Amino acid sequence: MKENSILQQLLKRYSNLAPLEKSIIEAVEIIIDSYKNGGKVLVCGNGGSCSDADHIVGELMKSFEGHRPLDSEIQKRLSTLSPERGKELALKLQQGLPAVSLTVHNALITAVANDINGDLIFAQQITGLGNEGDILIGLSTSGNSQNVVDAFLVAKAKGLKTIGFTGDTGGKLKELSDVLLNVPERRTAYVQELHLPVYHAICMMIEDKVFNLD
Repeated sequence: MKENSILQQLLKRYSNLAPLEKSIIEAVEIIIDSYKNGGKVLVCGNGGSCSDADHIVGELMKSFEGHRPLDSEIQKRLSTLSPERGKELALKLQQGLPAVSLTVHNALITAVANDINGDLIFAQQITGLGNEGDILIGLSTSGNSQNVVDAFLVAKAKGLKTIGFTGDTGGKLKELSDVLLNVPERRTAYVQELHLPVYHAICMMIEDKVFNLD
């Protein structure tokens, strides 16, 4: 299957990621399982990892490498509602996989930081957005970012599955992650450099599986 090819290409290009092969497969499986059951993916991180959180959402919410035409019934409804504009929307819009970056809601984040506690900017959003069966992806190069750790605690309490992207040791997220993707580096920049090809491969594998791109 193509998804196996995607993984093997990743490991060929980054042989030092070989120990993560099983974890990558597990991450793909639990995310797809969540989608099949009407769930969504929530993502958080700080600094460079904040950018990575947004990046992951971007790859899930629209076509990445494959073609994702809208469901035919939705296309028909759009064309019926508006013969001209609806038809254009039907042709251009792409199926998205529900994903939300918890790093982008500035008014809410600043309100939580000001009114409650800055460490709770992600945990508060999990409280409102997270449902049992959803997925929380947290990126922390040390694995010890308090706001990500707190988000994982709330996620576990609410029945979400958790995927941690960290450096070599896993930090505090090691014990809170259903799937731990602890790349073999400790220096922040080097950890982040390895996070990107891992989540790219995961997003490609999910897209391939969900939309039957073979």
